[in-house]
Amino acid sequence: MTLDRTQAPPFQAIQDVRLPDIQKHTLDNGLPLYLISVDQQPILRIECVFDAGTWYEQIFTPDQPGTAFFAMKMLADGTKTRSSAQISEYFDRYGAFLELNSGPDRASVVVYCLTKFLPNVLTLLRELITEPVFPQKELEDLRNITLQGLRINYEKNAYLASVLFREKLFGPTHPYGRSQRPDVVAQLPREAVVRFYEQAIHHRPFRIIVAGAATENEVLLINRELGQLPIRSEALSPVSGLALPDDELPVLSEKADSIQSSIRLGRRLFTRAHPDFFKMLVTNEILGGYFGSRLMKNIREEKGFTYGVSSNMPSFRHEGYFLIGTDVNKENTQQTLDEIHKEIRILQNNPVPTDELEIVKNYMAGEFVGSLNTPFEIADRYKVILLDGMPADFLTAYIQRIRAVTPEEIMETANRYLTVEQLREVVVGSK
Repeated sequence: MTLDRTQAPPFQAIQDVRLPDIQKHTLDNGLPLYLISVDQQPILRIECVFDAGTWYEQIFTPDQPGTAFFAMKMLADGTKTRSSAQISEYFDRYGAFLELNSGPDRASVVVYCLTKFLPNVLTLLRELITEPVFPQKELEDLRNITLQGLRINYEKNAYLASVLFREKLFGPTHPYGRSQRPDVVAQLPREAVVRFYEQAIHHRPFRIIVAGAATENEVLLINRELGQLPIRSEALSPVSGLALPDDELPVLSEKADSIQSSIRLGRRLFTRAHPDFFKMLVTNEILGGYFGSRLMKNIREEKGFTYGVSSNMPSFRHEGYFLIGTDVNKENTQQTLDEIHKEIRILQNNPVPTDELEIVKNYMAGEFVGSLNTPFEIADRYKVILLDGMPADFLTAYIQRIRAVTPEEIMETANRYLTVEQLREVVVGSK
């Protein structure tokens, strides 16, 4: 049989997705543990998730931003019984890998290890959470590394444009608008870092997510180590007084010696819980969410202004936003902005053709299923439900909700949320 390479092979559109069940356990001290058991390889990931992101600096260290980042990153820099070198050597001995993550809403301690070495790893994991000492020398080392990275990044148009854009949307003191700045990092005292740890992490409730080759036996091992920790019962105070800016004027940060301009355009939006989330998700994908999007076809392929332009919808626990970003030669800055506005107006006034919409929906469905290949990827998807309070069917009904979006709803969504006058504009370079 001769293969006809002029014809695309047949395919079947993805209509739904099946995920492994998630098992919830409660440890002796009340900590919730969520288990995603997928026995592909004899490895697992254990993640301890704290409500200790930059959002909580507003409660514990409002005048000293950066404490959340330093408090989490320094957990492995020394404990009461081990130095940072000894901690690294211990994890290496068992082939384990440690990640310390700090974000806007949450912070996490993550360990990857062979399942058979979990008892050994748990001993040190408990020590990192409960007995860090925050050595001054390691603080200075982390400060110097952070400062060096910040000074380099602030010379980059794209980095500065993203910083200024978040400030434009939320304000420079808002947890979602705040960014690390060299002058603040240089002055951050150890006492502030320790205070944030003691108030936001030490003996505070946290959630445990275990994914991989794990069973009830591993749950018992975790309960033996982490389920015996004393946990404070008092709730965190709510964050209040977060006034959002209402300045609608564009921001232009001139860089006379720059040959490129970084453009950021967007607005505050909503979280995944909003009833229009999936309509906006499909609308965003058509506009600039993937390589075949309208913005890419216009600004990259037809005009040749850029190597890449994209739009996306970051979503945090309390709020979300819409963002279009690209880098262009500075002489093309205004024309690029004009073309972005034009593509938005087309979405607002013309129904998306059926074949284009079908391609986008198939791409989104395939991308979603492709993000569920490993136990760890599945756990990352489940975190949307576990940590942000989404309904249980958010993932299983994901593809159906995408496929339910109509051309008329896309027009309505674009008119409601993408009005050009609502979009905040930041340009770093020249206009």
